[in-house]
Formats: sequence, structure tokens, C-alpha cells
Amino acid sequence: MIAGWKADGREVAIVGLGRSGTAAGLLLREHGVPVYASDTASGKAYDAWAARLREAGAVVELGGHDLGRIRRAAAVVVAPGVPPEVPPLTAAREAGVPVHAEVDLGLSALARTRYIAITGTNGKTTTTSLIGHAMGRIGIRGETAGNIGRPVSDVARLAEPPEWLALELSSFQLHDMPHVDPAVGVLTNLAPNHLDRYPTLEAYYGDKALLFRNAGPASIWVANADDDAVEAMVRDVPGRQRRFSILKRSDAWYDREAGMLKLGNRSVLDRNRLPLLGDHNVANALAALLALESIGADAEAVAEAFTTFRAIPHRVEPVREVGGVLWINDSKSTNVTSTAVAVAALERPFVLLLGGRHKGEPYTRLIPLLRGRCRAVVAYGESGDIVESDLGSAVRVVRAGTFDDVISRARMEAQAGDAVLLSPACSSYDMFSNYEERGESFRAAVEAM
Repeated sequence: MIAGWKADGREVAIVGLGRSGTAAGLLLREHGVPVYASDTASGKAYDAWAARLREAGAVVELGGHDLGRIRRAAAVVVAPGVPPEVPPLTAAREAGVPVHAEVDLGLSALARTRYIAITGTNGKTTTTSLIGHAMGRIGIRGETAGNIGRPVSDVARLAEPPEWLALELSSFQLHDMPHVDPAVGVLTNLAPNHLDRYPTLEAYYGDKALLFRNAGPASIWVANADDDAVEAMVRDVPGRQRRFSILKRSDAWYDREAGMLKLGNRSVLDRNRLPLLGDHNVANALAALLALESIGADAEAVAEAFTTFRAIPHRVEPVREVGGVLWINDSKSTNVTSTAVAVAALERPFVLLLGGRHKGEPYTRLIPLLRGRCRAVVAYGESGDIVESDLGSAVRVVRAGTFDDVISRARMEAQAGDAVLLSPACSSYDMFSNYEERGESFRAAVEAM
């Protein structure tokens, strides 16, 4: 693909800077492709990214986009997180300019690198990280990239690219990945999400299904046998179908009575040796195990590697116990389903910190999980009124203003033996720049106690 653009000689437009957009621009410039990069944002970080691209010979515009220039481009590369309906992408599509996700560009320059692609509503970050961690422990020269880790275009610039990628893919990335063709594709689960960005649930699921757009007889698909929406999506997809389950016997499954993770009849890992909370993480480990076993990795070696894995920051991450109260950082839970999974993993009474920017889904689905277990919900941010309206009749709801106030009120509500769970079920953009900043603020407050 890069060779084709280079031969064309026309400019490639990059919409959105950040780490991914910058990496894409540098990769294109190293191949001699003219680049115009633009972003509506500005500030110190954007100035630094712009300076790197300009030094490489790119034209960069901050604070807006030249739509005419984008319409004349040979192609557009879009950074992750840029909504598909923004004016520069609309202009490109109306002009017949092909739009590619940054990860699609990066993969085109990694002809000898194979990849396991992981998507789903929840669990994809942990599953991807487990795969990447195990690769390193069992001697596979791999890298974690995509929606987490380093941008794929950055990996493509390495002097010696890896043999394998553990590649997390969001629905937004899959929307613009016409060439996606993994050695193994993993679908962790499906649930309502991003309804603030998608017009319907079907549209969101439709982008997830694009993982299978180039499926063929040689494809391998690892999917969740416990999820009806997943089963419906993958049932007729060409290729070898493999399943994982925490509820029943499958290719990879959890034998709850024996406390073992199994491949068929084979026990490969004692549940007590997997250092992650909750059944959802058992499912993530089974998906990762099956994906790696599908590319020829030794299952026992993979399982042993999992025992040295540690919780991902901001994902059901125990931070510290203070006065008998365990504080848990689950800032990455930005939808109701993910918060429900985190709540289900708790074995203590708890105080739930819930709020941020509303994403369109009601919080009432949490009520059965909160009754009799949740001491209080601390509601905050732009969604505070909606949280109180949805949950106030079923559980005690305490309102908070600043994030310091959230922490203070949680301390007052929690008792020795409880947990305080930050699992917001909302995006962070009303109070923070991203979920990482929100989680770091939570961690810093707990460490300061």
C-alpha cells in the first residue's frame, strides 16, 4: 500500500495527530510520501507532535482542517478515536478518497509480521496484554500494539520488526481497515457501548463484524461460546471456529468444580494460580490461551506465563488497603457492561464510584448487582443526575462535586472489610482528558491516604 501511494506521488492526508497520527506521518515520510497532517486541537503536546512531523518534511495544520486539500489527497489516514462523521472524513468519502485507519497503514508496511487481532466490547485489553505477555515469556518475538501499546506505524519503523503482534482493535479502527486479515481473530464479547457515537446498536456491532471482512478457509476465529450475540455474529464466518467458555465444556473452558482452566480434557492451569480477579478474567485467559495454542504455542508454557501476569492499570486494579478498605481502580470501565463485570468480581460489600460523561445507556441494568451488596453509590460528573434517577430507588446514592469530593465521600461511606470501586460506566471527558488520567488521580488520592 505504501509503495502504491509513493508511486502515485500525491499527498496523503492524516486526520488527527497524537502518537498514532504522528507515527503514521513519520512512516509515510520515511517512504517518501508527501504528507499533510491536521488536527482541530492545539496545545503543548500537539505543538511537539507537529514539530516532529514538520522536521520530517510534512505540512501540519493545528486548530482546523483544509477540507479542499483533503479532498485532493491520494488517501486519508485517520488516528484512532476520531469519529467517522467529522467533516474531514466526510469530505474525503464524498470525494472518493479512500480512508484508512492508522493501524491499516502500519500493517501494510509489516509484510513479514503476523498478528492475532483481538476485539470485543470488554476484555480485549486484558486478553491482548495476556497474549503479549505470554509471547515474551515463551520466546516468541512479539509486540503489543493497536488500541493499546505502541502505534502499529511506529512498530513498522523499527529496524527489526517483530515476528508477531498482539493487536487490540476498537470498532473505530475496524471501520477503516479494509485489509484486516489476522492469523487468528478473537472476539471476546458483545454488549451495548459507544451509543453516544453510533446511531444504533446494530451499527456498533456492524463495525465489530468487520474483523471478519476478509475471512477465508484458512482463517482461525476464537469466540465466546457464552455470548449469544457473539455466536450469532461468527456462526457463518468462513474458517476454523474455536470457542472458549466459563459455563460449559468447550475448546477452552473453565472446569469450576475442579478449579481448572482446560483445553478439551487437558488441565492446563489451576485457577488459584491466575493472579486476576473475577470470572471475566478467567474468560480472558481462556481466550488468550486458545489464540496462542492456535498458532502452535505450547499450552502449558503459555499457562505458566499467565501466572506471572499482573493486573492492567485501571482495570479492576487493586491499589491499596487503607483501614481495612480495599480501593480498586477500574477507570477503564467506560460502559455499563464493563462496570457490571467489575462489580460481579467483588466478594466484599462495596462503595461504587459512578459517573462522568454519559454514553447513552441506562444504569438500571446494574440494580440487580447492587441490591444487598452495594453500601452506596457516589454519583458525580455530567451523568450524576441520570445515575441518581436510574439507581436512587434501589440503592443509596450520594452526590459529589469535584473528584476530591468523590474520594472524600467514598471514605465516609466505606466500612472496614469493604471495597471502594472506581468503575465509572462513563467516559472521562467531563473532568479528565482520558480514563488513564482519571485512574491516576484515583491512585494518587489513595496512595496519599
